[in-house]
Amino acid sequence: MSDTRFLMIGIALIFAGFITLGIFGEGYSRSTLEQTEFDDCYEYYDDRDPVPVDCDAVLQGRALFFALVLALIGAGVASLVKGARGRWDQDVRPEDMLGPGDHKNRPDDGQ
Repeated sequence: MSDTRFLMIGIALIFAGFITLGIFGEGYSRSTLEQTEFDDCYEYYDDRDPVPVDCDAVLQGRALFFALVLALIGAGVASLVKGARGRWDQDVRPEDMLGPGDHKNRPDDGQ
């Protein structure tokens, strides 16, 4: 793959990680606050009363969620580093080069 593609993939992965954290992370911060302040965790619903849940299970889910977000962001950073450290235009084969002074690979237009 080209180095530009690695840069674009890295930016997309980092963006996806932050968007995922922003959209789905709010519910996990509430459970952390409940556990540290009250030692009780509840599942909240719109149409019925809150239901008590196991705080350890909620915190385990939170850890897995943050591991997913860190994996997305880490893969994006690794892709950015790979793209930035790439060889770019130094490894262009001579038969693929086009430009001024390179007449052997230009299409013949009949002149």
